[in-house]
Amino acid sequence: MRIEQDIKLGFKDVMIRPKRSTLKSRSEVHLERQFKFLHSPFTWTGIPIMAANMDTVGTFEMAKVLANNKLFTAIHKHYSIEEWQEFATTNNSIDVQSNLAVSTGISANDSEKLKQILNIIPNLKFICIDVANGYSEHFSEFVKQTRTTYPDKVIIAGNVVTGEMVEELLLSGADIVKVGIGPGSVCTTRLKTGVGYPQLSAIIECADAAHGLGGQIISDGGCITPGDIAKAFGAGADFVMLGGMLAGHDESGGDIINKNGEPYKRFYGMSSSTAMEKHVGGVAEYRASEGKTVDVPYKGLVENSLLDILGGLRSTCTYVGAARLKELTKRTTFIRVNEQENRVYET
Repeated sequence: MRIEQDIKLGFKDVMIRPKRSTLKSRSEVHLERQFKFLHSPFTWTGIPIMAANMDTVGTFEMAKVLANNKLFTAIHKHYSIEEWQEFATTNNSIDVQSNLAVSTGISANDSEKLKQILNIIPNLKFICIDVANGYSEHFSEFVKQTRTTYPDKVIIAGNVVTGEMVEELLLSGADIVKVGIGPGSVCTTRLKTGVGYPQLSAIIECADAAHGLGGQIISDGGCITPGDIAKAFGAGADFVMLGGMLAGHDESGGDIINKNGEPYKRFYGMSSSTAMEKHVGGVAEYRASEGKTVDVPYKGLVENSLLDILGGLRSTCTYVGAARLKELTKRTTFIRVNEQENRVYET
């Protein structure tokens, strides 16, 4: 046993210090980025914000709206082959198909399903290999096998929170590594297991490791406000993945629930008992539920939330003089704080 004495930080622990800027307006800020990848020959251009591969967020409906706004969606892995076929028939736009990833687990059945989906839509460029714990040797081996099978695809792999495992996954064939253990609003991994890593520090350390090898990272989880997204990019994240911030919309899946005369939509972690009962028949006796189930106030069309998110991000860039999102991390100085906001009127 040993203890690391240096304090690790989350988004709530810092703010970004403003800097002199030559920008006259938020409209001058360019949020699109272009990425080349470590292994795949594909080049992607867009705004690097992603909908998480949760079945109340990473839906086909969400993917269509986000693609129209040049954002990205990791489709959840519980759609059937028939549903994928229907989606392929009605959404054969290259813009939509280039801005989504097909998600997969690491079992033999998952591999077979992935193969069938890619046969249906060969234009899909991204594969998201998603497990809660990316530290197993079996996971690295699955990444290697997937790279061998699909040499041209962009492979996203996660989740991890330390630099050495980012390097391991990139060297195993991943192009992008998903970073985050326990920061999500409906994740209880830190409470159930005691395991985790504050998200801001995880981004800083993992981005340094990934960029040293020519790879990228996704910050997955922990964003509550548009300011948190800006902090993630400022810390070095190439992509930022959102769950709770995109939950509760028309495109988020699920039915509207009426509670005390107010509309809500259900949102839950993919390791929650709700998700496991829905998809695998319940929580296995050898494990615990590691997710919450909550009712999120209904938010209407996701387009409105996107305007708020992108507007906030543009504003961050003007405060530090970053004309392009790519420049934000170079112009970010974090200051440690004890408070974020004045909450005198908070109920």
